[in-house]
Amino acid sequence: MSTAVVVEAPGAHRLVAHTPRPPGPGEAQVRVHAVGICGSDREVYQGNRPEGYVRYPLTPGHEWSGTVTATGPGVPASLAGRKVVGEGFRNCQVCDRCHAGETTLCTDGYEETGFTQPGAMAPTLTLPARLLHVLPDGADLTAAALLEPAACIAAAALKAGARPGERVAVVGTGTLGMFAVQFLRAASPAELLVVGTRGDRAALAREFGATGFRTKDQELPGDFDVVIETAGSADAARSAAALLRRGGRLVLTGIPAPGADGLDPTDLVVRQLEVHTVFGAPPGAWAHAVRVFGAGLLDPLPLVTHELPLTEFSHAIELVGAGDPKVGKVLLRP
Repeated sequence: MSTAVVVEAPGAHRLVAHTPRPPGPGEAQVRVHAVGICGSDREVYQGNRPEGYVRYPLTPGHEWSGTVTATGPGVPASLAGRKVVGEGFRNCQVCDRCHAGETTLCTDGYEETGFTQPGAMAPTLTLPARLLHVLPDGADLTAAALLEPAACIAAAALKAGARPGERVAVVGTGTLGMFAVQFLRAASPAELLVVGTRGDRAALAREFGATGFRTKDQELPGDFDVVIETAGSADAARSAAALLRRGGRLVLTGIPAPGADGLDPTDLVVRQLEVHTVFGAPPGAWAHAVRVFGAGLLDPLPLVTHELPLTEFSHAIELVGAGDPKVGKVLLRP
């Protein structure tokens, strides 16, 4: 019997029999290959995700890859059999933000696969076909399961607009940080510094293209053109801003706990810093991530440390929150 994970309420989950839902008009059904777990999935399970950004009972899973098995009316039949990944945000497509391509800012309210809509911790997932991004036929679906966080960093990289020869830096050494290193490396920087709390991440950062690595308790320079922050810790935004030259560009992607130290407005004005933020990934960022992945410039596989069956959901959640430096990206295989 095929099973799916259902989180009934914070701290309570069960495995249930899974019946694939046939695709309706404009939809496609995907056979899930792998689904990643991140901190937001742990928030769903623990019950500390912000109000309005989760709806119980719920099948989680917003980071996934798979193969289209069926298409509904209005969807090209040629999509069947193709390897795909998919956007999570369910946008209205008619508000001004959607028309501007900023679908993560849809004014019709928040809906997202794996949080308010059924996610991929199941053998199949049925969703609007317009959210799918087709991968090359030879794509590694295990690696592709990490393209959702990669798309979020693609959004950051596009906003940062790093140019060849600029000095760039990344704050944070988790999955997002390592993706930021790879995206910035593709821009041919003169220098690429990574700043983190774990010295054991230095070798991996250099493997992905970093030219320097420092822990945040070491003396840090302050003359970078571009900094992408991915740590989400209480002081990460200030630490990232301190790395910039006057007029430098900062992109914040981490979401710290409420009450974290904010950026100093006087510092922002006096140094004329350009600050951007990212929450999720709009279609353009997804397309960018898929193109970079397809070109072989993005290598997610070294970030994966655990692959577990779907029945090991509770163990996977424990791994993600254990703080063990040997635990990287955890994937579940339906």
